[in-house]
Amino acid sequence: MHRAKSVEDYIKNKPHWSNALIKLRKVFLDLGLEETVKWGGPVYMHNKKNLVGLSGFKSFVSLWYFQGALLKDKKGLLVNAQEGVTKAQRQMRFSHIDEIDESIVIAYTQEAMANQNAGREIKANTKKPLIIPPELEQAFSRNSDLKTSFDSLTLSKRREYAEYISMAKREETRHSRFEKCIPMIMDSVGLSDKYRK
Repeated sequence: MHRAKSVEDYIKNKPHWSNALIKLRKVFLDLGLEETVKWGGPVYMHNKKNLVGLSGFKSFVSLWYFQGALLKDKKGLLVNAQEGVTKAQRQMRFSHIDEIDESIVIAYTQEAMANQNAGREIKANTKKPLIIPPELEQAFSRNSDLKTSFDSLTLSKRREYAEYISMAKREETRHSRFEKCIPMIMDSVGLSDKYRK
């Protein structure tokens, strides 16, 4: 998957959605949000905090509000893209550029900015238990060095690996994810370290 170095690079690599991305980008820049690239895609910040991100997928372009669950969503446009996983994030999707109503995007974004100015936020649950998937448990019993490396990681990094493997629905995907994680764990690297700034 292409990891963009700039917003222009991201848009260039999404030719099907370039006009829609440009349209949404203009809304956020006109609102005075700070533009950056995180996790390989455009993110717009307010008061040095992530506010909203942009993504182009195969069948839709979306924006997601990092604290979208706090928005009133009077138009019923927001969805939780990962039900049961994300608590605060909400996504707004458009399957065609004509569906993008800038006035609605502005209203939702201004509400998100007001919430952030007021200090309203849903914090991540950092006390949830670490549940090790069976694939990792079995590997630990065969490879004590892997267990030692895993245990040396921070709790959030261990949880990230465990959830990444466990969330796959198909056995082949779980196995593929597990295989991808082993060398990273052995190198004491977090799953998302290369995307963090």
